[in-house]
Amino acid sequence: MASTPLEAEIRRRIMLAGPMPVRQFMTLCLSHPEHGYYTTRDPLGRDGDFITSPEISQVFGELLGLWAASAWHRMGQPENVRLVELGPGRGTMMLDALRAAQVVPAFRSAIVLHLVEISPALRERQRQALATLDVPMLWHETFDEVPDGPAIVLANEMFDALPVNQAIKQFNGWYERVVELNSEGNLAFGMANEVIPLFDQLVPASLRDAPIGAIYEWRADNLPLAIGRRLAHQGGAALVIDYGHVESAPGDTLQAVGSHAFVNPLESPGQVDLTAHVDFQQFASAAESMGARVHGPIEQGKLLRNLGIEKRAATLRAAAPPNKAAEIDSAVKRLLGEGPTEMGKLFKAIGIASPAVGKLPGFEPEPQ
Repeated sequence: MASTPLEAEIRRRIMLAGPMPVRQFMTLCLSHPEHGYYTTRDPLGRDGDFITSPEISQVFGELLGLWAASAWHRMGQPENVRLVELGPGRGTMMLDALRAAQVVPAFRSAIVLHLVEISPALRERQRQALATLDVPMLWHETFDEVPDGPAIVLANEMFDALPVNQAIKQFNGWYERVVELNSEGNLAFGMANEVIPLFDQLVPASLRDAPIGAIYEWRADNLPLAIGRRLAHQGGAALVIDYGHVESAPGDTLQAVGSHAFVNPLESPGQVDLTAHVDFQQFASAAESMGARVHGPIEQGKLLRNLGIEKRAATLRAAAPPNKAAEIDSAVKRLLGEGPTEMGKLFKAIGIASPAVGKLPGFEPEPQ
C-alpha cells in the first residue's frame, strides 16, 4: 500500500513502463506539480525539514552581499547588473546581503534582482521577506529566463537538490541504477537490464578502475554550462556554496531528510527532501569548457574567514545584549566548524567568472 499520493503515482508508472532511473524518481519527488516536495511546502527552518546557513546567522548573508559588491567593483562597476539568486529559500540570505550592501550605494542603485525559484510556497515567502527593499525584482522558473547582460550569481545549497543520475559498475560495464518494485511489492533500488553504451569513456579517468559494485553519480543538468557561458561572454561572477566533494569519486550520496533527521530515500516520496553531493570537479570542468575562469573550490570555513566573518561576528557581539552573545558564537561555530553537524569543512565554495574579472574576493590566499 502506498504511503503517500506520490508513491501511488510512482508505483503506477513503474507497473506501466518498468523500473525508473534514480534521476526520474528524484525529479518526481522534488518537483511533481501536485505532490512534489518543493511545490507543496516551505521546507526551511526549525519547523521544516532542514536549516541552511542564512537561517543560522545573518552574518552569512551579509558577507555574501559584500562579496557581490566587491565582485561588481572588479567587473568595472557596470551601471546595470543583474543580481541573480538560484533557489533563494525564504529570501533571508538576499535580505541580509542587500542590507550589508547599503555601504556601497552605487552597487545598490545598479542592481535589478532576479530570483530563480520553482516553489510557489517559497516564492510567496520571498515576496513577503523582500517587500520593503527599494530594488526592482523579478522571479523566473529557470536561469535561462534572466535577461542578457552582466550578472552576479549567488547559489547556496541549491545544486545538491538537482536530480542526480547513478550507475553501478559490473564486470562488463556500467548499468543505470533504478527504482523498482521488489518481490514484496515495495519500492527498492535495482539495476537496469542493459549496460550503458560507451560509459567507460564518459566517466572520469580516476573511476575507470573502480571496483565491481561501485556507484558513480553525475548530473546531466546544464546549469553549470549555462552559468559558465553566460559569465564568459556577457561578463560577471558567480559564487556557489554547497556540500560535496572536490574531486570526482565513486559513492552513493543520495540522502533524504525529514524533520531534521536522515530517513530512507524510498520512504514517503514527496514528503521528504532528497539531495546528493555536488561533484565540484565536474562542475568546474563544465564552467571552464564554456570559457569561464574557476576559482576554488575551497572549504566554506576558509571562504568565510577570508571574507572577515570573525571580525563581523565580534562587531555584532559587542552590540548585542549579553544573552545573545553566546547565540552569535554558536552560530559562527556551526558555519566554520569541522564537526559532523557543522558546515565549515563539508560545505565547499566555488567561484566562476569572466576571465576579465581577475581574482574573486574570498579566494585569495589567507592573510598572514
